[in-house]
This record gives sequence, C-alpha cells and structure tokens, in this order.
Amino acid sequence: MLKNIIRTGFVFVVVTGLVCLYTTSQLPDTLYFRKDRDIRIKSVPAITLTSDKNETSSRVSTGERQIYTAKLFGILPVKEVAVVWTGTRYVNVSGKPFGIKMFCDGVMVVGFSDILTRSGYFNPAKSAGLKTGDIITHIDSVQVRTNEDVEKIITGSNGKPLEIQFVRDGKIHSSKLTAARDSVSEILRSGMWVRDSGAGIGTMTFYDTQTGYFAGLGHGIRDADTMKELPLLSGEIVPVKITGIVKSRNGSAGQLKGSFTTTRASGKLLYNGRSGVYGKAYGPDKDNVMPVADPASVKPGPAYILTTINNSVPQMYTVEIEKVNLTAEDNNKNMVIRITDSRLLALTGGIVAGMSGSPIIQNGRLAGAVTHVFVNNVERGYGIFARNMINTLDSVARNENEKAA
Repeated sequence: MLKNIIRTGFVFVVVTGLVCLYTTSQLPDTLYFRKDRDIRIKSVPAITLTSDKNETSSRVSTGERQIYTAKLFGILPVKEVAVVWTGTRYVNVSGKPFGIKMFCDGVMVVGFSDILTRSGYFNPAKSAGLKTGDIITHIDSVQVRTNEDVEKIITGSNGKPLEIQFVRDGKIHSSKLTAARDSVSEILRSGMWVRDSGAGIGTMTFYDTQTGYFAGLGHGIRDADTMKELPLLSGEIVPVKITGIVKSRNGSAGQLKGSFTTTRASGKLLYNGRSGVYGKAYGPDKDNVMPVADPASVKPGPAYILTTINNSVPQMYTVEIEKVNLTAEDNNKNMVIRITDSRLLALTGGIVAGMSGSPIIQNGRLAGAVTHVFVNNVERGYGIFARNMINTLDSVARNENEKAA
C-alpha cells in the first residue's frame, strides 16, 4: 500500500513538473493586453495571471508595464511575465498585391567563381576571407552601391591590394583583396559575384489608419542565393495585377504571377527586415478598418485569410489556425495555418509565393499575416502575429519622425 502511494506521488510530481516546464516554454516574457479585455491567454487556458497590485485593466494606463505571476490552474506559480496594456489599435486591412523595387545599402556577395591565371586557378575573394551573404560597403574607403562600382574599382586596381570593408552578422569587418588577372581576357577580377538590388511581388497586410505607413509580406526580402535579407538603401512599391498562378505541389512551392499596372510608385520603402517590409504610402487604402488582435487572444480554430489570386481584388478564404506559439524564436513563425477553402485549394494547391503578407483574420480582428509555406505540405504554412508587425511599423515611424525633426 505504502509503495503504491509513493509510486503515485512520484508520478504526480514528475507529471506536474513536466506540465510546468511545457507551460513555461509556451509563455513569452512579455504579453500585450487591451485595457478593455480580460487577462486571459486563450492558447494556454490552464494559466491565470495574478498581480500583487490586484489592479484591473480598467485602472491602468495605455503603455503601462506590470509584472504578473503566471499560475497553473490558478494555484501553482510557474513564471513571472510582463504585461503591457495597450489601447485598441485599428488598421486598414488590405490583402492586395503589390510590387517591390529596392536597392541595397552596399552589395551582397552571392557566389564565387575561380579565376584561371597563368599560375593556375585562384580566387581572390575567398582568399580575402569573404563569404556569401557578406555586405560590401566600401573598397579602399570608396563607398560602393552597385555592381558597376565594384567592377570599376577591381579592374582599375593595377594589381594592388584593396581594403574591403564589409558587414557580416551585423558587425563591420575589413580584409585585403588583391585582384587576379584572368589569363584569357587579361582583365583583373575578384572571383566573386555580387548583387545590388532586388524585386518581387507580395501582399500588403495593412495600412496605419492615422499615418499612412504600411506593412507587408510578413518576412523580409531575401536574396535568392544566400537567403539573407537584403539591406535596404532605397526602394518603392507599385500596384500589381495578378495574371497567372503556378500551383503548389508537395515538394514544390508555386507562385503568383503578376505585372506592374503602372510605373508610378504608390509608396516609399523604408525598412526591410525579418518581420516584413515597411514604408510610407502616397495614397493608402482607407477601407476595411479592423481592430488588431493581441497575441494572447489568438487561438487554434477557424479563421480567414484575405488574399488576391486574380486581378487586383482580394477575397476571403477559410483557413484553420492549427497552432499558436507565443514564444517562437523566429518572430514570423508564430502560427501554423492550414488552407481549408476548397476554392483556393483548387486554384493554388495551397500556399504559393506571392501570398506572403495576406492578412489572417479571426473573430473580426487582424490576427496576423501569412509568411511561409511548408514545401513538403503546401496546404500548411506559418503566420506572424499582427502585433509583431505593428511593433516594427511603430519603430519605423518613430525613426522617420526623428529624422524629420
């Protein structure tokens, strides 16, 4: 009898510990709640939040930050979290396609090609320690912004060592590169391929109702070879008309095909980062105003996406939010969604390139945006919380206001 009691107690302690560990892993360090809503995390219903101050949402100010204790079943403390009180944020939800043209702040190394010299094959760039994804900003103290800038300096170097300044993982580095003479063309070459610009099609997520700043894509514009975000120097967005679809199939993601409807820009790009592209629209949409959902209110269950797969008119399609992750390390992989709309599946096969940024709507609120497709299961993909995009947009707006001041 005693052994059974001890065994049962041991199992209870182990299970409780595992539940606590799992619950802790599902809770972020910071939660956002609107002042008019209860303090509940719908995706982790077993958790209640309590504060020593015993203050309710109606007694705190917008932007105020408080420390709460997260308790399992209202009894067992598992973690302390910061709660930030927010007002209801409204945005103009879009779902329309847009084209992107951008130029890099520097040039990105995207590949290497060995040079046949009179002494054999040699690669100056590799010997200098350069790697794909490095952003070259200066050569011999001269700022470079285009492929032509780099070629001009390399071919005119007369074989002297050149100081290369580049950015890798956010840190500035420098190295010496001595161009090699191609034995066939007799031209000095560096042995690297660089890229200075990018372009593509995506979906606009929303416009800020007050300022006209926009947010789209839900992920950054990446170089196709290195899969790293291109550092933005300047760029613009233009209207697009969807003209065709390459269907997704498991193992091969499809894409939306489109054409620019005008050469006149509809907005200026200001930021390209992991959570999307941001900028200022010249004539923002002012329709379809919708409140933004806080991450804690997003839950697994039915939802919609607003996307455009024909011409320029967005339509609603049903999806299922299968998983919500409040602690995702990659902030554009907060949700797993599955396309359930038979119309959309028949036309696209699932999620396709170009749908990134399509708004995800749940319970009449903007929950987030589509970001990535699961290549081996194309009906499914990731989504980003709208709140993460709002935070980035506000940061971009503050930086622009500081520049203007």
